[in-house]
Amino acid sequence: MDGFLNLNKPSGFTSHDAVAKVRRLLKLKRVGHAGTLDPAATGVLPVALGRATRLLQFLRQDKAYRATIRFGMKTTTDDLEGETLLAQPVPELELEMIKALLPEFQGTLQQVPPDYSAIQVQGKRLYELARKGERIVAQPRSVEVFSLEVLDWRPGDFPEVDLAIACGSGTYIRAIARDLGNALKTGGTLAALLRTASSGFKLADSLTLEELEVQVQAGTFQPVLPELALEHLPAIALPASTARRWCQGQKVGVRESDLADGWAERAGQPIVLTASSILRIHDENSQFLGITQVTRGETDFVLSPKVVFADAEGLVI
Repeated sequence: MDGFLNLNKPSGFTSHDAVAKVRRLLKLKRVGHAGTLDPAATGVLPVALGRATRLLQFLRQDKAYRATIRFGMKTTTDDLEGETLLAQPVPELELEMIKALLPEFQGTLQQVPPDYSAIQVQGKRLYELARKGERIVAQPRSVEVFSLEVLDWRPGDFPEVDLAIACGSGTYIRAIARDLGNALKTGGTLAALLRTASSGFKLADSLTLEELEVQVQAGTFQPVLPELALEHLPAIALPASTARRWCQGQKVGVRESDLADGWAERAGQPIVLTASSILRIHDENSQFLGITQVTRGETDFVLSPKVVFADAEGLVI
């Protein structure tokens, strides 16, 4: 079984726990995931099955969340899972004060990861050091937040705001909660997190572990095809003999005139090649063959296999 599962991860499961459960349900050894979710977080966890684990690095990097931030609190983990460092009622906090600061948290930001995170410093993960009482502040990292939108506001002693957040890979929503609270001088912590989209997978199309188990028992589960999960990558279709050589691990040349003759159109879209392009490779029958790296040769472009997904012997020549 090769493909992807759009899993709706439950609260209380680590991403590793969820993968282990999927592995048992599907009786598969090769299972991996993209974009780790904290145990308390729920929502979309893209899971790769079988040979598709080799394709995880090529998935889209964008993510979207619904986050609840509680003000008047600080914790060791920047969410409700940690020890409370501050609990100071802030009934005077108003929504307009929050809205005025949100533009500062959009665009390309320098973000310091939470103390309890999987970032490695001096060969050890931050959460391992934090659990030993060793506090090492990680270096700021460049992250991108595409949009922040207020969804709901609940005033009170410890007011809460719900935000819709669209961001790039590596963004810590816990850090946004922490930094927004610091900017307001109230303290802030992440009270709840739901990932609504990740790597092109949407919450509306996801399966819970219970739903997956029902489909597996009924024999109706079908993984998402790799070519659908990788639709964001441009594609090129190769003639039969060239496709076979590529599947055998050989580099093959592509002339710009070949593209004009319709190689790319057979895969559904025109291609403008550059010397750093990553492409999907298909054969003339639209069968997905794998992922290729484009380099510039003396007289043409060279397609170097990065992930060969199809068996050359199984191609129809």
